[in-house]
Amino acid sequence: MTVEMAKGVRDFSCEDKIIREDLISKLKNVFESYGYSPLETPSIERLDTLTAKFAAGTESDAAKEIFKLKDQGNRDLGLRFDLTVPFARFIALNPNLKIPFKRYEIGRVFRDGPIKLGRYREFWQCDVDIAGAASVKAEAELLLLGLEAFKSLKLDAYIEVNNRKLLFGLMDYCNIASEKRETVIITIDKIAKYGEDVVKKELVDKFIDKHSIEKLLEVFTIRGSNQEILDRLTELIDSTDSQVGKDGLKELKELFEYLKFVEHGKIVLNIALARGLAYYTGTVFEGFLKESKITSSICGGGRYDNMIGMYASNNRQYPAVGISFGLEPITDALKLNNPDLKKTVTQVYVIPIKTFKESLVIATTLREAGLNVDIDLMERGISKNLDYANSQKIPFVAFIGDSELAEQKIKLKNMIDGTEKLVSLDEAYDLVANSGK
Repeated sequence: MTVEMAKGVRDFSCEDKIIREDLISKLKNVFESYGYSPLETPSIERLDTLTAKFAAGTESDAAKEIFKLKDQGNRDLGLRFDLTVPFARFIALNPNLKIPFKRYEIGRVFRDGPIKLGRYREFWQCDVDIAGAASVKAEAELLLLGLEAFKSLKLDAYIEVNNRKLLFGLMDYCNIASEKRETVIITIDKIAKYGEDVVKKELVDKFIDKHSIEKLLEVFTIRGSNQEILDRLTELIDSTDSQVGKDGLKELKELFEYLKFVEHGKIVLNIALARGLAYYTGTVFEGFLKESKITSSICGGGRYDNMIGMYASNNRQYPAVGISFGLEPITDALKLNNPDLKKTVTQVYVIPIKTFKESLVIATTLREAGLNVDIDLMERGISKNLDYANSQKIPFVAFIGDSELAEQKIKLKNMIDGTEKLVSLDEAYDLVANSGK
């Protein structure tokens, strides 16, 4: 047989896993600094949970990309395509949770979709959600959290924001029938990715009349500052009887008012942004890197006030909003920004010089002190061991021979600058632990 990997999935080398674990650690620190606690849900869900009209919706790309399977009881199941639907199902099944409920979850999700740089069929998401908070104050908090996450990762990124209610109002302005709103919005969402010509052709294929297409393209190509766009939208929405559009515009204005202090260009109004999932009911947003080969969004989310209540059997409403970070595109971006990756977590590599028993005790002592310590198990010579340490980019090597043992010290070599010192174990710990600070 020919051994091959499935399409759209990857092995993660030690170098890749190290950068991902560091990324996850930094994200967790940001999430918890905002008061979010961890949650875990299963990768497999009932198919009807995933495809419910108030979840992905039958028109969305996500619904079409679900990996479907059956269990031995012939029940229809699917691999989750995001972490939001399982979160909603969890809230619905646990009606006694204290509200607002704030959680983050990091886990694998699956989509049988197209493959490109930064997009895979098995990938990880990092979700942060609030259930029970109806005010756009919650959106303001999540957008600030997103910007803080980018700052922590040293990524030059920004977040685009829109409101689905406003989109529905604009659909009224453009004379789009209510039954075609969702499918037109999904098409409009593709303007930035595929351009006006592709969007126009898709609208024609969906039997949208010429006059409405012209109005759609006129509206959704409005440009200017956030305030200039809001002013223009106010004129358009005021010319309609769309209350939902007016509500959406009001929410956007309130949100931008809360975020006035944010650095210019970090939060941008994009009225063509819709997000491809039917469950969004209000604010939506996506984050992108500036001047990067990674063109996919690196985070996204929005408000979904109806989903949890529709899963729940107690008819209770659970307003909710969340943001999701894509580990795959963020990892790819970090690798592009930092090509000289760590190959190992080892901080000290111990080279016994015919002193393995004694060196093993010393290695154990250093580990107990909190260092990551490896030791030669191959009985190689000093030269080969140094080559190995260099190849793995291990920052320190400890030589332990009879003379070092006689002085109750080790010879510590800094592999970066080449200096060597005869030091005690306490001194060795301080030198290693404080290196790079």
